[in-house]
Amino acid sequence: MPSQSAVPALKLNTGAEIPQLGFGVFQVPPEDTAETVRIALDAGYRSIDTAAAYGNEEGVGQAIADSGLDRDELFITTKLWNNDQGRQSALRACDASLERLGLDYVDLYLVHWPAPSQDLYVDTWRAFEEIHADGRARAIGVSNFQIAHLERLFDETEVVPALNQIELHPRLQQPELRDFHQEHGILTEAWSPLAQGELLDDRIVAEIAEAHGRTPAQVILRWHVETGNVVIPKSVTPERIRENIEVFDFELSSEETDRIAGLGSGDGRVGPHPESFGS
Repeated sequence: MPSQSAVPALKLNTGAEIPQLGFGVFQVPPEDTAETVRIALDAGYRSIDTAAAYGNEEGVGQAIADSGLDRDELFITTKLWNNDQGRQSALRACDASLERLGLDYVDLYLVHWPAPSQDLYVDTWRAFEEIHADGRARAIGVSNFQIAHLERLFDETEVVPALNQIELHPRLQQPELRDFHQEHGILTEAWSPLAQGELLDDRIVAEIAEAHGRTPAQVILRWHVETGNVVIPKSVTPERIRENIEVFDFELSSEETDRIAGLGSGDGRVGPHPESFGS
């Protein structure tokens, strides 16, 4: 098991720290979630990312309860689903997520999608400001927000999001959005960091992996770390869960980093586009 110091932490704009590599449970079946998260905790993960829409917050909570770990050793993230946008709905949804998780607070609460056609994300964010102020979330952030959505929050609300979780991988690198985050003190977190597995058969990635005696997934996750992203790989395979956290004992050369960056394409999305999703 890697030591806890092996996973570096990045500082949020609240002053709190988030482990740079965490464990995501997107598409982990609810009935398998508790055991899968237990395996991840045993492997050394301390940051767990779930969402109301995943239907598996209870399993995450069960694994936390069974782990024997102190609450302050863990960093738990969950997300508000589109159907619960709006001030009062968001307040209720937060309480429901906390109840399913069996927690008094989460470390990070995210608006899952801007869902711009609903035009509710500003009211939702005002609810998040209340949730942050009363301690139900130690930090608040967003997911899948684009620059225009963030700018509107800056103009109409008080709290700058601590983090934006976006689809991000070598085929969709989003440099303009990442630069905007850095300018405003927002951390970038990558979901689908392996492009849902599409990059694992890439020839360039395979060559670099062979040179380091690593798996292709480890190479891509290392690229994320060196790029400065927070990254949350997901797996239900115990061996891969363990391998994915073992990326802090090697480095890519600048040439290798450039080769991976060269995999970027015009639009390499594997997920929905934030402007059209969540109506």
